[in-house]
Amino acid sequence: MDSALSTLISIAFHGVAYAMVLYLISVGLSVTMGLMGFVNLAHGAFAMAGGYLALTLMNRAGVPFFAALALAFLIVGLAGAAIERTLYARLYNAPELDQVLFSVALIFMAVASAKFAWGPLALPVPLPDYLRGQVDLAGHPFPTYRSFLILAGGVIVLAVWLGLERTRFGAQIRAAVDNRRMAAAIGVNTSLLFTCTFAFGSGLAALGGALGADILAIDPTYAQSHLVFFLIVVSVGGLGSIRGPFFAALLLGITDTACKYLIPEFGAFFIYAATLAVLMWRPNGLFGRAA
Repeated sequence: MDSALSTLISIAFHGVAYAMVLYLISVGLSVTMGLMGFVNLAHGAFAMAGGYLALTLMNRAGVPFFAALALAFLIVGLAGAAIERTLYARLYNAPELDQVLFSVALIFMAVASAKFAWGPLALPVPLPDYLRGQVDLAGHPFPTYRSFLILAGGVIVLAVWLGLERTRFGAQIRAAVDNRRMAAAIGVNTSLLFTCTFAFGSGLAALGGALGADILAIDPTYAQSHLVFFLIVVSVGGLGSIRGPFFAALLLGITDTACKYLIPEFGAFFIYAATLAVLMWRPNGLFGRAA
């Protein structure tokens, strides 16, 4: 009995830690796709860039852990704004197939660039001493870093929710997601809004990639190998939703962790089966709105 309870607690703990990483990376994609209607399959490349940047700053330049995270968020966010203005903005009115081909091309370019710059192997994660080891919670030992990841992820999730639900900027985003033409008609600068939202989403993805490097290893195939999980979180949660991807990430994180613990021979079968069931029940996602 004690063994079964310990297993369930361990599954829930590691599943929630995984879910926090998935949410931080995916929520920006949910908002930008809901707002811009752009099929951006290359969103994982920004998470990979943030991971590489943070780990390189720590490994090679000796930058402290939290400073590296902040720099990854800022630099990738600014790069995302520049890329949105120079590349993405040209294809907003293009057919979806063109958008898909464009973003897939960016993925291949990101993979090749990462392999050239950092090599084919995953980078080591230089955790500070105070985030190593284990902590005892209610009589159960848990990895210190993953405990920090859950706590930090919860704080960031709350900050994102408050920022997008309780600020003027968030109100403008929600208005544009609901009705872009009406938002523009009442004076919202949708072009600037698109750029700021894309930059914010890119920065969050970078932060998620850097924070989650201990769970999702940063290697050149990152943007490809994890793409399907980011898309599952967005599609199950619902485009344009803030809370939807959070619950979808929890569902995916805990389910995937449970499958790896209990029935590893089935691989990700139950993840895809659950995704299919949810989308057949609610085609627009758990919190998505009907078109």
